[in-house]
Amino acid sequence: MSKVLAGRYELFERVGEGGMSVVYKAKDKLLNRFVAIKILKPEFINDPKFIDSFRRESQNAASMTHPNIVNIYDVGREGNIHYIVMELIEGRALSDYIKEQGPMAYPKVIALSKQIAAALSFAHKNHIIHRDVKPHNVMITPNGTAKITDFGIAKAVNAATIVDSTDGIVGSVHYFSPEQARGGYVDEKSDIYSLGIVMYEMLTGQVPFDGDNPVNIALQHINGEMTPPSKVVSGVPPALEHIIMKCCDKYPVNRYASADELIEALNNLEFVGSVVGPEALIGKQTIRTDAVKVPAGPIAQTDYDDGTSYDDDDDDEPPKKKKNKKKSSSNNKKKNKNSGNGKDKKKLIALIAIIAAVVVLGIVLAYAFTNKEEVAVPNFRNMTFQEAEEYLEKEDINLKVKEGKEVISEDIEKGRIVSQDPSADERVKEGSTITVNISKGLGESSVPNVVGKMESELDDYLKAAGFKLGKVSRESSDKPEGTVIRQDPEAGETAEKGSKINVVVSDGSMDNAVVPYLIGKSQADAQAALEAAGLRLGEVSSDYSSSPEGEVIWQEYSSNTQLKRGSSVKIKVSAGPKPTKPTTTETTTEEESSSETE
Repeated sequence: MSKVLAGRYELFERVGEGGMSVVYKAKDKLLNRFVAIKILKPEFINDPKFIDSFRRESQNAASMTHPNIVNIYDVGREGNIHYIVMELIEGRALSDYIKEQGPMAYPKVIALSKQIAAALSFAHKNHIIHRDVKPHNVMITPNGTAKITDFGIAKAVNAATIVDSTDGIVGSVHYFSPEQARGGYVDEKSDIYSLGIVMYEMLTGQVPFDGDNPVNIALQHINGEMTPPSKVVSGVPPALEHIIMKCCDKYPVNRYASADELIEALNNLEFVGSVVGPEALIGKQTIRTDAVKVPAGPIAQTDYDDGTSYDDDDDDEPPKKKKNKKKSSSNNKKKNKNSGNGKDKKKLIALIAIIAAVVVLGIVLAYAFTNKEEVAVPNFRNMTFQEAEEYLEKEDINLKVKEGKEVISEDIEKGRIVSQDPSADERVKEGSTITVNISKGLGESSVPNVVGKMESELDDYLKAAGFKLGKVSRESSDKPEGTVIRQDPEAGETAEKGSKINVVVSDGSMDNAVVPYLIGKSQADAQAALEAAGLRLGEVSSDYSSSPEGEVIWQEYSSNTQLKRGSSVKIKVSAGPKPTKPTTTETTTEEESSSETE
C-alpha cells in the first residue's frame, strides 16, 4: 500500500537520493498532477539546525517562479516527516549528460550557460544565493531547457563537500569559489564562479581542479592556476575561454559584476558567431558542432587589402615594369597604378598612424596606472564604517572605503565590518576603493519562553535558541528561589538573533511562610489560619487542660516563625479538665477499711 502525505500526496517510486534527503515521484490527488517530493532523511529530523534550514530556505525558494528554476509547490511536515513538494522534471541531470557525451559543442554550452545564468540572475534579484551550483543540481528537460534545483537548501554532507565552522554546508568542493574555500563571505559572484566551473566542465568534459581529498581540491581553488579550456580540448573559441576564465577569477572583484553581465557577454559572443560564422570564432582549429566537424578557416583579417598584387618582400614598392612590353604601354600602366597606389598608401599610412596613436595612448595610460605605488589593504574586520574611514585618514593611507551589503554574521556585532574586497594585506594601487560588507547580526527569530525555568539553565537554553542572557534582576515571589517570573522581550516576540533576553527571577523571600498564633483557636480555625499562611495542619494530639475542650493549647512552632511554604505544623488541643474521684466513694472505702481492722 502506497504512503500518502498530508492526505493528498501519494508516493510512488524513489527517483533520487542526496546526502540529506530522498526524492520520490508522487501524485497530488487534489490537483491531479505528478510531482516530486523531497523528504528529509531520518538521521536529520532531530537536528534543529537542519530542520530550520530545510524549512526556512525552502520557503524562500518557493517564492521564486522562473522557467529555469524547478518550481517548489509546497513545504510541510507530517509527524517526523519533513518534506518539500516540487515540480517533477522529466529529464536528466546535466552531470549525466556530461558523463554520456563528454565535451559538449560550444554553441550548446553557450545556450545552457545562458539559461543557468538567467535563473541565477532571478534568484540574486530576490536576495537568494544558491551556493551550490553544479551539474548535479541542473536538470535538462527533453526539449533542452535547463532548470536549477536545490536553491538555498542545506547541502548534502559527503566526501565531496566541505562545511564551515558552524557545520553549515557552504558548497561542493569541485565547484565552489575560493572565498567559500576560505570560509569567507559568499555573494552573487560566488555563484558566478561556480557557473564558470560548470561551463568549463561542459566544454572539456572534466573539472579544472581535482585531487585525493576535499581539502586538497579546496586549496587548488585558492592557489592553483586553472588550465585554459583550449589546452584541454580543441575548438574552443578564444572569446568563450575568456568568459570562463573571467568567471573563475580568484578575486571576486575581477569577475562579472552580475549574472546579467555574464549573459550579455554570452549574447555578444553568439551574435558575433552568427555574423562572422564559427570559423572566425575558432580560428585555425577544428570546430566541433552538434552535427559535424568542419575545418575552420583563418580568423577574420583586419589588414588593409586594395586588391593589387604587391611583392611579399616589400609592400611599399610597386611591381617592377615587365620587359617585352611597349614603352608607352608600360608607362601608362605604371602611371595609372602609381596614381591608385598613392591614394591607397595614404589611407594605409593614416590607418597605421591612428593605430599607433591608440597604442601609444594605451601605453601612456598603462604606464601612469602601473606606476602608482601599491599599498597593503588594512584589515577592517570588526571596525565600524566610520572607524575604517578614520583609520585611513589617521594613517594617511591613500585608499577609499565604500559600503557593500548588509550580511548575516554569527561572530561580528551588528553595524561592524564582516568582510572586505580586496581582502586584508592584499596589495592594491593607491586610490583604490575597498568594498566592506556590514554585519546585520544573525537575523530575526521568535523569542523563546523562559518563564518558569531556573536561572541555572538559562545560558544553555538561550544559546541553543540563538539568544544571550541579559540582565538578571530579583524580586520577591512565592516561586522557588531562582525561578524566572518575567522576561523582556516576552515569549513569541520577534527579536534579532544574538540579542540579550533580560529576566526577573524570584529571590525566594515569599517562598517562606510565617507561622500564625494558634493558641485559643478551635482546631478548625487553626487549620484555616495555617492554610491561609501557606502552611498545613500536621499531627493533632490532645491533653487535659483548664481550657475549654477543643481549644488549641500548644503549637509546634512559635508564632512569627518562618517555615518553608507548605510545611506542616503540629498542634495539641484541650481535652478539658482532668476528672476527680466522687466524695461518697472515698468515705465508704474508709469505713470498710476500719471495720476490717477491728
